Amino acid sequence: MPTNLLEVDPVEPSEAVIGAAAEAVRRGQVVAIPTDGLYSLVADPFNLQAVGRVFAAKGREPVRSLPLLVSELSMAEELCAEVSARFRLLARVFWPGPLTVIVPASPKVPLRATGNTGRLGLRHSRSQVAQALLQRLQQPLIATSANISGQPTCTSGISVFGTMDGRLDLVLDGGTCPGFGPTTIDITEPYWRVIKEGAVPEKELAEVLRQT
Repeated sequence: MPTNLLEVDPVEPSEAVIGAAAEAVRRGQVVAIPTDGLYSLVADPFNLQAVGRVFAAKGREPVRSLPLLVSELSMAEELCAEVSARFRLLARVFWPGPLTVIVPASPKVPLRATGNTGRLGLRHSRSQVAQALLQRLQQPLIATSANISGQPTCTSGISVFGTMDGRLDLVLDGGTCPGFGPTTIDITEPYWRVIKEGAVPEKELAEVLRQT
């Protein structure tokens, strides 16, 4: 399938471009957008065909969970089977920002989107493009790194297009994303652990979580 490319202002995205991306998501398509430090593939997590297309686009094993983007804490809480004090503390300190928090998934989240694990990564991005799209759609979005599994994550729209042309439906090119990708922390067990360290250092997480 051909991949379309639209330029987007990452600070003040136009309603027309966000509208085109939103319509693509509603049709079950996969869209690449600039987020915190990297480009992400977004799609509708409640559309099982769209979920499958994300796995196919990345060549990703379907036993791995797909993170979700949220626009606010209340949206995140609806996706959690259990809302812990630890989760609320991390969200209050680090959101919006480059931190993905793995939590037990609510039954409302399709099991396929969790990679049949029953766990879910949640993130509230600072990206104005992500926020505008979430506000337009009024729902969470799959947001996994824009790359083919095992290869480096793309940090510019052109690199996404060059690497994944034919695997995606639309790329919103907002230039190069500055900084590092998100840190991922798992709080589903009694002892939290960092799965992947990115823009938020593990030391900062440890200092905050000492309060719980």
